[in-house]
Amino acid sequence: MSNDHADQLQQRLQTLHADIASTGEVDPELKDLLHRLDGDIKTLLDRRLAPDAGALEPTSTTYGLAERSQELSARFAVKHPHLEPALRELGNMLSSMGI
Repeated sequence: MSNDHADQLQQRLQTLHADIASTGEVDPELKDLLHRLDGDIKTLLDRRLAPDAGALEPTSTTYGLAERSQELSARFAVKHPHLEPALRELGNMLSSMGI
């Protein structure tokens, strides 16, 4: 993953967090799922930017992040339709990176 892609991904995550913060109440289950996805994406970015740094850390699953993002997008579309486009875009970005 290039630094440009990593920067874009981090920027997308920041935007998503800002959107969620402005939304108000998001149900705990969706918030937990999003938090796990966010953590896994950050772990992936850390490994890509500094591969030796994570050598001793326990591994986190980063397989299928694009699919997980799309699933969250579908779930948010029902209760929080204004957040769905940001999640869909995140999923598309991950998918285009082959993640």
